[in-house]
Amino acid sequence: MSDALTTDAVHLGLDLGTQSARAVAVDGTGRLLAAASRPLTGRRDGVRHEQDPAQWWSALAAACREALTGIAPERIRGLAVDATSGTVLLADPQGHPLTPGLMYDDGRARAYTARANRAGGEVWRELGYRAMQPTWALPKLLWLLDNTDFPDARLLHQADLITWRLAGHQVAADTGHALKTGYDLVHERWPDAELARMGVPAGLLPDVVRPGTVLGTVCADAADATSVPAGTPIVAGMTDGCAAQIGAGALTPGAWNSVLGTTLVLKGASPHLVRDPGGVVYCHRGPGGTWLPGGASSSGAGAVARRFPGADLDALTARAEATGSTAVAYPLTGGGGERFPFRAPDATPFVLGDPRGDAEEFHALLLGTACVERLCFDYLDHLGAPVDGPLTLTGGGARNRYWSRLRADVLGRPVTLPEHAESATGMAVLAATASGVTLEEAAAAMVRTRERLDPDPSRTARLTPVYLDFVDELTRRGWLEPAVATHARGKAEQ
Repeated sequence: MSDALTTDAVHLGLDLGTQSARAVAVDGTGRLLAAASRPLTGRRDGVRHEQDPAQWWSALAAACREALTGIAPERIRGLAVDATSGTVLLADPQGHPLTPGLMYDDGRARAYTARANRAGGEVWRELGYRAMQPTWALPKLLWLLDNTDFPDARLLHQADLITWRLAGHQVAADTGHALKTGYDLVHERWPDAELARMGVPAGLLPDVVRPGTVLGTVCADAADATSVPAGTPIVAGMTDGCAAQIGAGALTPGAWNSVLGTTLVLKGASPHLVRDPGGVVYCHRGPGGTWLPGGASSSGAGAVARRFPGADLDALTARAEATGSTAVAYPLTGGGGERFPFRAPDATPFVLGDPRGDAEEFHALLLGTACVERLCFDYLDHLGAPVDGPLTLTGGGARNRYWSRLRADVLGRPVTLPEHAESATGMAVLAATASGVTLEEAAAAMVRTRERLDPDPSRTARLTPVYLDFVDELTRRGWLEPAVATHARGKAEQ
């Protein structure tokens, strides 16, 4: 019998973020044994955002060496890697980078989006997201092909470079990272005819497998660089958002993880593909036969940071809670434009009510975020996504207990706060499947709950009309479709 879910086993989660590379060692019961990180630096020039791919490997190798200090090599059972979604580069046939890494938010390829959508629109519609976005990987690939001259190049996603280094040879990409490059998740193949019409050469793209597939084992050179024992299984990982979802344990149909950081990101689990006529929700392929629908808002805690830079948020929270204010501020993090739960490039912040003083303004932003979150769930329900399972709250915003309780009250549903919810932890959970356990079994054993918060029915009843006024204002401004507003009102009346 496998010992994967005991204290004897150690699973490694490797995370490539925007600002750091992180490695964690977690035992089979979910106890965090060690964690280490190294900074990553990038270059921004207007819409361009690049990083040096060589730094990804050196930083991650150093983080691994530190995290594994003092851990017996024979305890290590497997590893998995996550990275930022849509980050790509070209490499030579030996895996050496030929270009910088074009980061997830690099916008240089906007002019190539139309070509990708003309040639592949039918495929994108079947996959449910309808159209490629300018920062997705496929438009960037088209830009690279037009602006470089490397006849034998290979397209690599950020995680692919790391798994190549770990294995000592090229291994398959995972479906999560391949999604934004145009991989057909329904038929599980590259849409070769459509890609050929775009001018993408045959043989440029990697093979692709589902997350959780064992790709190979750590080679001797990588073992020397990382201290990960040679022969350790390498498990196909996922994008950072899906990795965090695993770390939160949101894997059963109807379960959701709501990540409140600079922006609000929702990731859930569904037994079926969720198609969105509005193109704001798209699905990843989960391990096994599940689908992982989700969306990323342009609203979130970034609006708080922008309005109250350097403030003592604990003190401000205490004062805000005491006000009992029901004023609502639409918490867009940038100057304007929303992408989920509706697409409205012209959306701008607004305030309903008359908040007086910093405490009430602060509370209005907290309440506004909770209203956006509830509308996200109403929109997902409108699309037919299952939304009634357990809900976990993660991200920096979840550290504010009052804000989490307010979100539970607005949503009218209980929420749980995991003990260690981060992308690297999710990859450690996924790595445990290399020992033969299912992902659900691994998550049940390794994802620990810190706290559960139940809604106060009287507060939910008091705040629901506030939420509906917010929905009505979005509709009045022409940003939210009336059919979605009607659905939200119907849900509130149930």
